[in-house]
Amino acid sequence: MGEPTVETPARRIPRGVLPILGILGLVALLVYVFNGRFGQDPRMVDSPLIGQPIGDLTLDYLEQDGAFSFPDQQGTVLVANFFASWCFPCRGEHDDLTSTAAAFADRGVHFVGIVYQDEPAQASAFLDEFGRGVNYSYVVDPQSRAIVELGVFGVPETYIIDADGIIQGKIQGEANAAVLSEALEQVLAGQTPDL
Repeated sequence: MGEPTVETPARRIPRGVLPILGILGLVALLVYVFNGRFGQDPRMVDSPLIGQPIGDLTLDYLEQDGAFSFPDQQGTVLVANFFASWCFPCRGEHDDLTSTAAAFADRGVHFVGIVYQDEPAQASAFLDEFGRGVNYSYVVDPQSRAIVELGVFGVPETYIIDADGIIQGKIQGEANAAVLSEALEQVLAGQTPDL
């Protein structure tokens, strides 16, 4: 005769553990998928427009008469930033944009804020709240001409255009002073910003 078998009760997973494990797994998956974008500085991104001329783009000023003509800016490095009053990341980057504009004012660099799908009154209210930059022009794009020509996906987006009117870089998402300054130093030195 064989040895008697002793049955042990099956191990049960305590109630409530499976949902917690499922949630942790989902969080881990989301962290993995979005890790390249969240919690990091914005990066210069590749664009088919890099190396191409800005073109014949003229936009009306937001708060004054007249128009800002990109072709008339030959000899000046331009930083064109698309923003909107309803854009949360635009609020976060605004101080960095205006401080960088002031820091590069005497170096042949000019900043242009282009209102993106927003009412002019709302854009002006945004500037009333967060401040207007020195060495900064603000323009409107009611027919979305600049959006189409530059292939803007959403706000904020920032383009760096060299003194010859050639697009040298694009920052997709919230820009900061360190990334802007480094890119501008490279453009002023005649280099294409690191992507």
